[in-house]
Amino acid sequence: MKPALLIIDLQTGFVSGPRRRGEIEEACEYINATSELFRNAGLPVVIVQDTECGKESEGYELIPEVVVQETDLRVEKEWSNSFWKTPLEELLLDQGVDFVVVCGFAAEHCVTFTYNGARERGFGAAILQNGILGEHPNAVQSVVEARPLISYSVIASMLKR
Repeated sequence: MKPALLIIDLQTGFVSGPRRRGEIEEACEYINATSELFRNAGLPVVIVQDTECGKESEGYELIPEVVVQETDLRVEKEWSNSFWKTPLEELLLDQGVDFVVVCGFAAEHCVTFTYNGARERGFGAAILQNGILGEHPNAVQSVVEARPLISYSVIASMLKR
């Protein structure tokens, strides 16, 4: 198995508005720690950005809480599913990836649709436990109850081999 980490839509134009105190920081702590595991293992970290905000706007920029490296791969999308009409599938196949860990924003939209898109295309997939944010109050809990999760500790153990 060769996994990749997909970080979805952590952009200033989307991740804003009133949130539970520390919610963004908590999710990004897990995302950043997990992305470091992937990078240290020489595995792909893919930053996915939605162009809905406009590529030249401030809203397109990633939030400052997420750590990005020059070596990270980038994909732009127009639709909720990061695989739909993008080069993501081809990029992952070129890297030999057969399993994706999905994290980011929004649990009830782009995270879930990208997870589903991965499964439809034959990739194994899981959502990063504690690594998703939702637009609506119960969105994260609904996704946690309906989709397979993978924890930081399991990923760390898997990547030690």
